[in-house]
Amino acid sequence: MRLENAGTATWRSRGDGGIRAAFHWLDQLGNPIVWDGMRTPFSHPVAPGEEVEIELAVAAPIPPGPYRLSFELIEEHRFWFSEIGCSPLEIAIDVAPRIAERRLEVRVHGGPNEATAIALAAQEEPIVDSDAAAIAHLVAGAIPPPEWSRILLDAHAEGWAAVGTAVVSQRRDRSLDPWAATGGRNPRFDDPLLLPSLLPEADLSEHLGLPAYVESDGLFDGRIAVTLPQRSGRRPT
Repeated sequence: MRLENAGTATWRSRGDGGIRAAFHWLDQLGNPIVWDGMRTPFSHPVAPGEEVEIELAVAAPIPPGPYRLSFELIEEHRFWFSEIGCSPLEIAIDVAPRIAERRLEVRVHGGPNEATAIALAAQEEPIVDSDAAAIAHLVAGAIPPPEWSRILLDAHAEGWAAVGTAVVSQRRDRSLDPWAATGGRNPRFDDPLLLPSLLPEADLSEHLGLPAYVESDGLFDGRIAVTLPQRSGRRPT
């Protein structure tokens, strides 16, 4: 983005404060979808009358669709420049799905397992062996419902890099209570995602002896539940 300081005060970025470039995502009627976009500081003070070119990092909104991307400056903790009479730069943008192809690979940890293989063969969206857009992680003996692959791919296309579902244990295990089926989706889930489906940029971890995603930017989808076997391969605690 190329900007000119047409005012009488120098633009200065100071750590997390001062003047920085930012953006909003708006719908087609101008309503804000994402207001506080990522900030980009200036590398040096921009004097009155000076032009400067900066490169901004932009995170796309969820879900895909038509938006207006609005760029403007902010004086942190004080005001947006639009509040003092400056017009933002708005660009119409169609946000594409996060994944170009609906291709899901499944890795069964501790497998192979006949019960898991039968459940995967019954999926609404076929499981692939290579060139997958996302990789889902199960443990041997885990039974996902038939709509599991479709819902995972829907969420990835929507924009989520990591998706986890509810889990059901066939033995009494209170440690799994946070992952009970809820019938809803939670993008601010406080616990790691268990048996997650991940895009290539998301890192696999472990929690309670199960494959997990431990970052805070994934989606928990409690509408579907994976049933764990009597012996799930979890290590003793």
